Amino acid sequence: MKNRLNKIFGISKTKSNMKTEIFAGLAAFLATAYILTINPNNILVKGASDPRWASVFIATALGAAIGSLLMAFLAKMPLIQAPGMGINALVGGIIGGSAGFAYSFGNALFLIFISGILFLLFSYIRVGKNKTPLREKIFDGIPKTIRTAISVGIGLFIAFIGLKNAGIINGNEFTLVELVKFNDPKLWASGGLALKAIVALFGLLIITILSHYKVRGSVIYGILAATILAIPLGVADINILFGKTNGVTWNIFENFKNFFSLNPDKGGTFLALFTEGLNFPKGAFFTSFMLVISFSMVDMFDTMGTVVACTTNAGLVDSDGKPNNYGKIMKSDSLATLIGALLGTTTVTTMVESGAGVAEGGKTGMTALTAAVLFLLSIFLLPLFAFIPIEAAASALIYVGVLMMSNVLKIDFSNVKYAVPSFLTIILMPLTYSITNGIGIGIISYTFTSLIIHIIDRLRKKESKLELSFVTIVVTVLFLFYFLMPSI
Repeated sequence: MKNRLNKIFGISKTKSNMKTEIFAGLAAFLATAYILTINPNNILVKGASDPRWASVFIATALGAAIGSLLMAFLAKMPLIQAPGMGINALVGGIIGGSAGFAYSFGNALFLIFISGILFLLFSYIRVGKNKTPLREKIFDGIPKTIRTAISVGIGLFIAFIGLKNAGIINGNEFTLVELVKFNDPKLWASGGLALKAIVALFGLLIITILSHYKVRGSVIYGILAATILAIPLGVADINILFGKTNGVTWNIFENFKNFFSLNPDKGGTFLALFTEGLNFPKGAFFTSFMLVISFSMVDMFDTMGTVVACTTNAGLVDSDGKPNNYGKIMKSDSLATLIGALLGTTTVTTMVESGAGVAEGGKTGMTALTAAVLFLLSIFLLPLFAFIPIEAAASALIYVGVLMMSNVLKIDFSNVKYAVPSFLTIILMPLTYSITNGIGIGIISYTFTSLIIHIIDRLRKKESKLELSFVTIVVTVLFLFYFLMPSI
């Protein structure tokens, strides 16, 4: 079996080994496991009291498993897929009425399904003399300096997510964000915010020390150590292990029965986009169209950014910084979105937490296969995986952010024409909590800066080469439309 898997994934060719790949898959899974319980809570207005909670959990796990299997066997890359944060919050909002219409759970899934079809078409429509797939053409149109900045921005974004999830960074009405107030005695009560921060910082300390001594599996050990510390501090709820909390139960067979029931009253989510998703509110056509465009844009550029960041860190890119098997990666991503919508979950996409696996040395599809198996097991071991506190996983995210910062050395900050767009790409990802926003503003600023400098140089009769491709201009227009289209 070991030799067969080595042949399928080419593990030895990448100078990796089976143990490393399995550890990498475990690290990536542990860093992402929080999505199994967070996703249902973000989508469903009533949270765990909703009869569909367990079904959305199953859909989340299945969608993540199937998406990661596609990455393993189709793309053969160490990337894992799962329903993404951000999109699920948006879906929860439109179900709650934030779009101005009473969208149902099925309506939202149907819109995601349509965006997935659109996304998949981009993988097969070929353009230009070389008949390049449209999605690869779009990637090629991203300026190289922006592509480099993307991995740095995502590193900051991942670290910011980790700091926020751990309660180390919190909101402040005057300064927007602030450090947790360690000098507030109330925050040191059992399960308090200061103790949550301590759990994450302890995990990060363990990861840092073990990584310094080149200990394989340092990320995993850090997460597990943080989880153990979380128990006496009241940050981890021991009752979850015994299935004594709402929505978390060992009775998986009853959950499966409800999942496939096709009845929303019993909690059915499988094929809900067809059983309850085709009856849209009157007058919601334009808003629905805008939602599909939004879903497609976010999925495309979030995926592009994540893939670039993770593959760059793993050294799985060509001389131009283009990820290996890029076309197959994108096909895997779009197929996962379609499958996820059919199962009853939001957009399944490539997760930034894949970086945790890359940090452990993952280089092949074996990493993704390991994570896929663990996602399947989590369906039957829901309380066990739900028990790992988000604060413990946060330590891994902060560490991954540290590793991704090294790519900033590849940006030419001596040339302001490249420096400003790159900086905007980097800084706006964490500050706007969106990979897409960072890429979009970076590309728009690059295009206008390059165009204006070129025009001025020509008027001054200086020799000037316009460093803008047709695709870059088209992508710029798309982003302008994305940012300026009516709010929903």
